[in-house]
Amino acid sequence: MSHIHIPDGILPIWILLLGWLVTIFLLLLCIKRVKRGNLSQKLPYIGIVSALMIIAMMIEIVPIAYHFNLSVIAGIIMGPSMAFIAVFLVDLIIAMFGHGGITVIGLNTLVVGTEAVIGYYLFHFFLKVFKVVSTPLTYSAAIATFLSLIFSSILMIGFISISNLEVSNLKIDKIQDQNNFLEKAKLANKNTTSKNNNINIYRFSKTVVLMSLAGWFLEALLTGFVIRYIYRIRAPIIIKSTG
Repeated sequence: MSHIHIPDGILPIWILLLGWLVTIFLLLLCIKRVKRGNLSQKLPYIGIVSALMIIAMMIEIVPIAYHFNLSVIAGIIMGPSMAFIAVFLVDLIIAMFGHGGITVIGLNTLVVGTEAVIGYYLFHFFLKVFKVVSTPLTYSAAIATFLSLIFSSILMIGFISISNLEVSNLKIDKIQDQNNFLEKAKLANKNTTSKNNNINIYRFSKTVVLMSLAGWFLEALLTGFVIRYIYRIRAPIIIKSTG
């Protein structure tokens, strides 16, 4: 789970605008590429996978406060371009339910979209590496997922770091149901001696990793078994996913 659980009005405007600009640019490139093929066949995939991602993101795994993204599954099934479009639609919809702010959609699309894109390429890379293994699909998808989640988490931490977010700005009445991020921020800043009250990025990073490690492992296992199952019932979806 590398989704940025921050409501509107907390992150600086410049990083929010940058996130939206980069996201819009990448979306236009993805849409242009998707239009090259049979669009009528691709749209149902985007709708179905997006719906599954929304359901997964809205269910929290207790007690590790983690939710599955299914972003790597989306990337492997649909390809990087279609998956990135699906991630944007998912972030747009769940933001309306308070799962992160509207203004943070751009950054969240970049973070979660990175999982889908990198996961796709890592999956096909590891397929070649594990071609001598009896179950290359399971291993390839699982490892690709685990590494993609690590990379997207680093990207999320990077966004928080460069935003110079202060703990004093995290007001309870503005956070509402965004308790995950608030608790992580408190843990990261506990016993810090920083004079400017900024979040201690080292401690915040350590807290994120410790809280997410079990979730990464579970999502990697889930992705491995799901991709293997899909391949068994409809192999072309996995082999020809070049969107």
